[in-house]
Amino acid sequence: MIEFTRRTLLCSGSAAVFLGATPTEAEEPFHLGLTPVFLDNDAEVIGRLRTALAAALGVPIELEQRRTYEEVTGLLLEGSVDAAWLCGYPYLQHKDALSLVAVPVWNGKPLYQSYLIAGKEDDALKLEDLRGGTHAFSDPDSNSGYLVTASDLARLGLRPEGFFRRTIFTYGHRNVVRAVSDGLVRSGSVDGYVWETLAKAEPKLTERTQVISRSEWLGFPPFCARADRMGEARLRALREALLGLGQTEEGHIALGLLQLDGMTTATPELFDGIERRIRDYENLR
Repeated sequence: MIEFTRRTLLCSGSAAVFLGATPTEAEEPFHLGLTPVFLDNDAEVIGRLRTALAAALGVPIELEQRRTYEEVTGLLLEGSVDAAWLCGYPYLQHKDALSLVAVPVWNGKPLYQSYLIAGKEDDALKLEDLRGGTHAFSDPDSNSGYLVTASDLARLGLRPEGFFRRTIFTYGHRNVVRAVSDGLVRSGSVDGYVWETLAKAEPKLTERTQVISRSEWLGFPPFCARADRMGEARLRALREALLGLGQTEEGHIALGLLQLDGMTTATPELFDGIERRIRDYENLR
């Protein structure tokens, strides 16, 4: 793991916040939870993000990566990490205990879609055409990689296990695309932002797939922290650092690699669409 020394703060807002921190707080590494479901363990992207946040916060950043959303959400709830980059689904599952720190902006808005994809030569035109096939989900707590398709089926009075012949969880959106592209499954549920990003970075992977349908626009996966810790100086500093990422060289590079415009603040209402899908899904179970 790369070690970072304390350095001059590059973000004046973060500097002002940390002036009020105790010496212990100012020196303690900041622990940020990540899951490969979203970033897919991209070393360069993760390294740039860590460098940018360490420079802005003025403390070392310890990234805690786990395989599933359940694991990283558990770390956040138990206090083992200070904040985490989650998904709207687990955020809403624990909305009484969690608060929004910042939300990424993609193509000018803090929104994204879920894509239903199939092989390039598949003749399916809609979800109903995939009945009886094999299907890849990313994570059971992923909005775009599970909930959207599961709630679409719930609205038809169906469940994934009764609609598809077989389903798998790949624990990574790139892995969903790869499974469909390689013919391991007929179809998959994937983060539209990730699919579009891969279409630019790895076109040979996505060109063997096609998008069958797109969901409505939904709240982008947010950075969250425990609600009872939002008054802490380090969390106020994290918010300022995230909002100011585009103002530093390292932050600008990290955003470019992520193909994001920046970060913004948001209220829980941004995730109302996901909450409606949760209700539809749970009403059938």
